[in-house]
Amino acid sequence: MSRSKVDNVEIVERVEVADYIFPFEKLEVWKLSKAFAVKIYKNTENFPNEEKFGLVSQLRRAAVSVSSNLAEGSSRKSKKDQAHFSQIAYSSLMEVLCQLEIAKDIGYISENDLQDLRSDASKIAYMINSLRKSQTC
Repeated sequence: MSRSKVDNVEIVERVEVADYIFPFEKLEVWKLSKAFAVKIYKNTENFPNEEKFGLVSQLRRAAVSVSSNLAEGSSRKSKKDQAHFSQIAYSSLMEVLCQLEIAKDIGYISENDLQDLRSDASKIAYMINSLRKSQTC
């Protein structure tokens, strides 16, 4: 919100919420993990219907949890709390990797798709670990 005076009348201008960038939105690891979640959603679209409430749901929830926990952790004041949420994000990422391996073994995703997603996850894991180390200093 900015304030100015014109002819001794105070003018209050509100900053549009859409223009505000939250701290987590500045994190490159958050951006990558959000894109990773979208990829997981797209990769699970063709899973069998009987997996809708099984593997599909678990994969999607765990993938969304990565970026969500990074966002929530960025709002915490203490470094200890921030590191805790980074650890949860990392754990969710490992959950996704485990479930992707199962999906590949069952034949729901190809080896190429698995390797592509593993490559993304590897980058994200490295970045989360780096973030977590900076939060524990």
